[in-house]
Amino acid sequence: MKKYLLEGKRFDGRGLEEYRDLIIEKNVSVKAEGSVKVTLGKTQVVAGVKMSVVEPYGDSPTKGNLMVTAELSPLSSRRFEAGPPRFNAIELGRVTDRGLRESGFIDFDKLCIKEGEKVWNIFVDIYSLNDDGNLMDAATIAAIAALKIAKIPEYDEKTDKINYEKLTDKNIPLTDHVPIAVSVHKLGKSLIVDPTREEEDVSEARVTIGSSNGTISSLQKSNSAGIPIEEMKKIFEISTKISKEIFEKLEKSIK
Repeated sequence: MKKYLLEGKRFDGRGLEEYRDLIIEKNVSVKAEGSVKVTLGKTQVVAGVKMSVVEPYGDSPTKGNLMVTAELSPLSSRRFEAGPPRFNAIELGRVTDRGLRESGFIDFDKLCIKEGEKVWNIFVDIYSLNDDGNLMDAATIAAIAALKIAKIPEYDEKTDKINYEKLTDKNIPLTDHVPIAVSVHKLGKSLIVDPTREEEDVSEARVTIGSSNGTISSLQKSNSAGIPIEEMKKIFEISTKISKEIFEKLEKSIK
């Protein structure tokens, strides 16, 4: 595979910096405030947004909260097992959370209902349906899309009750800082994006960069191989280019 990549070829016919077909389906869950199914080649994930009203944290009395979880279903791969989340699921949730949180994508101040007493809490749940590589990027795309289409449910401050059966026309307060995540993998002397499961299995290093308009909000390196400075510069260039392409596809799908 590494020898083939040196010739600029991949087994599925794509270029080294070419993504698989991306499909985003909206409103796939009747119970979520916003939900999408993302298909990236044969990789499929679902992301759902749920909201609740809670007491804010003591150090941020005017800010809402965010919690991202990921569940890697045994149905999506023989490699995943039922039970407590393992490292891959924890990493997937945390990297997605970090990109959303640190980018400023969510305006947490506007999620405040009553200072020091009540704020909106946003849950983003990610579920794998099929793992054919690059769950990391697919999960982030799904989380962003679900947040973009989510509607805030009706809330009665007097009774402190949420009517989940009736959504308002209000969207979750978001900014223009959309943290598209792009994972670049190192295989020998080659750098590729959107690996299949076979390519991911022989990847020596992965760098996932969450960025918006060239501004980096999160970065995660996985696997053991070191990355020279010149290769790292190339990874940043690839990530910036691909993130713009994904952003355009995401916006088009949502509209």
